[in-house]
Amino acid sequence: MPAMWWKAALVVLAIAAAAVPVPPSVIEALYSNRVFPILQPLVTGFSNLVPFALFDVLLAGAVIVLVARIIADVRLKRRAGWGPALGRFVQRLVLVAAGAYLLFLLLWGFNYRRVPMTGKVQFDAARVSPEAARALAQTTVDRVNALYEAAHQEGWLPAGTVDPRLADAFARMRAELAIRGVSRPGRPKRTLLDPYFRRAGVAGMTDPYFLETFVVSDLLPFERPAVIAHEWSHLAGIADEGDANFTAWLTCLRGSPAHQYSGWLFLYDEVAGALPPSALRQVVASLNEGPRADLRAIRDRLQRQINPAISAAGWRVYDSYLKANQVEQGAASYAEVVRLILGTTFEGDWVPRLADVQR
Repeated sequence: MPAMWWKAALVVLAIAAAAVPVPPSVIEALYSNRVFPILQPLVTGFSNLVPFALFDVLLAGAVIVLVARIIADVRLKRRAGWGPALGRFVQRLVLVAAGAYLLFLLLWGFNYRRVPMTGKVQFDAARVSPEAARALAQTTVDRVNALYEAAHQEGWLPAGTVDPRLADAFARMRAELAIRGVSRPGRPKRTLLDPYFRRAGVAGMTDPYFLETFVVSDLLPFERPAVIAHEWSHLAGIADEGDANFTAWLTCLRGSPAHQYSGWLFLYDEVAGALPPSALRQVVASLNEGPRADLRAIRDRLQRQINPAISAAGWRVYDSYLKANQVEQGAASYAEVVRLILGTTFEGDWVPRLADVQR
């Protein structure tokens, strides 16, 4: 009987954690600013010690245990029939799902419910306009044109390397946004999910259990800093994809010319998608051949690797995942970075001015 109460309590707690609304200010104060800054350096520090993905070990172990239990349930069926076997399987699946969900929330997932970036910086939606988007697009083109030669001369560190200059830029970004605690950068790793990532068009992922940073294997060197900075933003507790794109861009701008180029090149694709065709043609015409070639190389990479059916299915699943974690816009939140940049008040060198509540 005590075991049954424990199992019931686990399921009830998981349901309550998913369904009971908690004000973002409470999540921000108690979890994102207190609990998570203690957990993240410890967990990421542990996972950084090994070159392989601990998440892969977790997945493989879960599959092995599941298969073993299914075999045991089939043997039970032979003795007692399908009813008891199916009941045990369903009970076990519910308990594992409840435990995994609670662990997900504790280690990272509560960050989805924290105060959004628009509540931390001085943001005015009235600043978002087609004219402002065109101006940002031209600024973006001017920056990639100016940075191209220096960035390529400097080059980029090999894949799987924690770039200390990017890590310093990441620390500066966190300080400017008053993000509490010390966020440990994750060692960029490959995962057994890499073939799926390439087919689905996924550039990177943050493991919510071991707080690892995964980067897809075929990224071009000038793409990597922006993708890594995005995943490191998740390790800083910035779960929303649009907010993470914003802080990744800010991180790159505080780095070397190679990092800045990666950040502006990332933003080019984002802001280009927000322009009407006539304005887009003007912006494209002002691109120099160097950045134009790099953007073409990115498109070629994606066309070679992406399977449209797998990509569409994967993004539908991820859209549902985000909405289940109270991200109303789902996968569309990725594109919010342009709106966030346009609506934010910046000081010199693209330093966001904080909202009064953050001061």
